[in-house]
Amino acid sequence: MLWETVTLAFITIIRNKLRTFLTVLGVVIGVAAVIAMVTIGQGSSQQVNASVAALGTNVLTARPGTRGFGPPTAGAPAPRFTLKDAEALAVLPQVVYAAPVVSTTQNVVFGNANASTQVYGTSGAYQLVQNWPLSAGRSFDPSEESAGAAVCVLGQSVSTKLFGGSDPLGQSIRVKNVSCLVLGVLVARGAGSFGQDQDDVVLMPVKAVQRRMEGNTDVDSIAVALRKSVSAADGIKAVQQVLRERRRIGLTQSDNFSVSDMKELSNMLGGINAVLTGLLSSVAAVSLLVGGIGIMNIMLVSVTERTREIGIRLAVGASAGQVLLQFLVEAVVLSLLGGAIGIALGLAIAFGGSIFMAIPFAPSAAVVALAFGFSALVGVVFGYFPARRAARLDPIEALRHQ
Repeated sequence: MLWETVTLAFITIIRNKLRTFLTVLGVVIGVAAVIAMVTIGQGSSQQVNASVAALGTNVLTARPGTRGFGPPTAGAPAPRFTLKDAEALAVLPQVVYAAPVVSTTQNVVFGNANASTQVYGTSGAYQLVQNWPLSAGRSFDPSEESAGAAVCVLGQSVSTKLFGGSDPLGQSIRVKNVSCLVLGVLVARGAGSFGQDQDDVVLMPVKAVQRRMEGNTDVDSIAVALRKSVSAADGIKAVQQVLRERRRIGLTQSDNFSVSDMKELSNMLGGINAVLTGLLSSVAAVSLLVGGIGIMNIMLVSVTERTREIGIRLAVGASAGQVLLQFLVEAVVLSLLGGAIGIALGLAIAFGGSIFMAIPFAPSAAVVALAFGFSALVGVVFGYFPARRAARLDPIEALRHQ
């Protein structure tokens, strides 16, 4: 009986192809949008975790102020770090390397080519902290660091923008108004956790950037690499203790700096990504509701058009339950058809998006099953009222219907 009902439902659906397409369109769009959003969200989460892991789990970042990775807090700005602060952290037994970082955005020029890029004034220890080797050349040595020499190491993107495929080593570029000798080129890293190009960077000795570009001795942050045997909590505690002493913070006073590890950054980025994915998926799920309403409207029209057919079935002995089941199955089949097409379309969109955004393609069987099940639920919920209306028709009145 059930198989005959399903077969009859398919025959009815195939008979009205255009109506069927318009009916399931809302469900297709809703399911596809949810599948695509969730899959892309999971892929971006994996990309964030991979990017953070590449930076190392034993890396800390100290910054002036208490904002950490979040929004800035109100009040007077905290005093900046100095090179002496970085030197004090470098000698801690828990620390392998500590590198001061002065960050500034500058225009770099070579011949007729120019680009705006991020310039980091730092020490040779920065590459060791970030585990960022060179693909060619060398980094600046301690004597060049102490003298603030006008030398630099280029990221792959900057090298490509300025030199194309030619060798940049030994060439001089202009960074702001400083002529800078290119010593080396960093290994390509690709996109970072926020989608930024990590290779769009120029490394210079910290004193060169301080004196020739910033005009002060401030340090924006300090990157710290802990020993493998040291936990992040112990490392943070040791760094905080030294910085509190150097900044003369009393026992009852709060820190005017922050020390964050990569786990905190990973958790923050994962939380933001989860919220955005959930929000976009919720908006997309509204399409399923719209699709369900469309199914209900079309089924009501179908009941009206097929009133005489319903009357004949009731007159020859079909029960009200059988009529209800027939129309309910038609609604569910329509909804499941839309769900199946929506899943295929959503996975295709997610696959294309993952290629375009250079993130992993991470489909979830649980999400696919949930979307398919929800589409069936939409058919049951929105198909019940038209089916119930058909089952309650009076056979005599239905036969009189033209």
